[in-house]
Amino acid sequence: MSKLGNLGARLHRGEISYDFVGKRKIWYGVSILITITAILGLAVRGLNLGIEFQGGAVFTTPTSMSTSVAKAEEYAKEASGHEAIVQKLGNGSLRIQIAGIDTGQSDRIKQELAKDLNLDPEKLAADLVGPSWGEQIANKAWEGLAIFMVLVVIYLAIAFEWRMAVAALVALIHDITITTGIYALVGFEVTPGTVIGLLTILGYSLYDTVVVFDSLKEQTKDITKQTRFTYSEIANRSINGTLVRSINTTVVALLPVAGLLFIGGGFLGAGTLNDISLSLFVGLAAGAYSSIFIATPLVADLKEREPAMRALTKRVLAKRAQAGAEGDLPAEAQAGAGDDTDDAAPAVVGPRNQPASRGRGRGRTSGKRR
Repeated sequence: MSKLGNLGARLHRGEISYDFVGKRKIWYGVSILITITAILGLAVRGLNLGIEFQGGAVFTTPTSMSTSVAKAEEYAKEASGHEAIVQKLGNGSLRIQIAGIDTGQSDRIKQELAKDLNLDPEKLAADLVGPSWGEQIANKAWEGLAIFMVLVVIYLAIAFEWRMAVAALVALIHDITITTGIYALVGFEVTPGTVIGLLTILGYSLYDTVVVFDSLKEQTKDITKQTRFTYSEIANRSINGTLVRSINTTVVALLPVAGLLFIGGGFLGAGTLNDISLSLFVGLAAGAYSSIFIATPLVADLKEREPAMRALTKRVLAKRAQAGAEGDLPAEAQAGAGDDTDDAAPAVVGPRNQPASRGRGRGRTSGKRR
């Protein structure tokens, strides 16, 4: 743990770094591949919408039913002609969910189910959800998502700049597409709880992104007045400076959600937890990924197209070329502009971090007292 903490401190101080921005084409490629897979899953399999969105009926049996889930699914399919979702609740009762039926069909199905389950029809509770109500819920969910997106773009454009707003919007669309695509591939039911989870993870994704953007905004003040770093390099330093914080917050957030998904929904069989826990788990992971690998590199891409940033890059590279020829440039800077190690940082990389022209190193070593 001490080594990990020391690594985090060095990352935060800028003594060591990883070139996230320089390798952005790799991350773009990975994201495009995942997004295409998610879109194909949506196109081929589609979403398994719950009755709240497409209408249907839910039948609940009394407690301590001896009928198995598989047998209840068979009875429901025979009675309705539709696939049914059956869940065993904690008190031993069965929850039988059948989508795509109306009120008239519900009464008939209730009678047949009660007969197959050896129950009094009065003891079989039935709740009917009309298709029009489900359609209204779906429309409200899309409206809420659209309003959320618009407000986010406006806020980020005012608080930072339009390039950061565009990058954040792309990252959000990236997260939504991946999450919904995984729902299609896995086949989990989409319920109002899923929508709540989706909106929750969008806020979390923005939180991580805004933290990096705030650091980037602070470090790029009067950037054109210096000739040590390009915009992309400072963007990379911002990512590395907040990397440990992003990892810590993501892991802490994922642990309880993983408990709900894998232990509650998987091991204990509480299937209703899957509706919200899967969207939270996938969304939190995708949000952390997009804030580091997509949003900030995309901002750097957009900024580097500006004439002022292009001119800055030329000045930085020219100065480094001159310093390298004179032997005053650190080895990290000589390796290329993609590395962001500060030439004035503490000498954590050894004697090679000192200028060769100053004649230090060997003479000092040979004259050392024993």
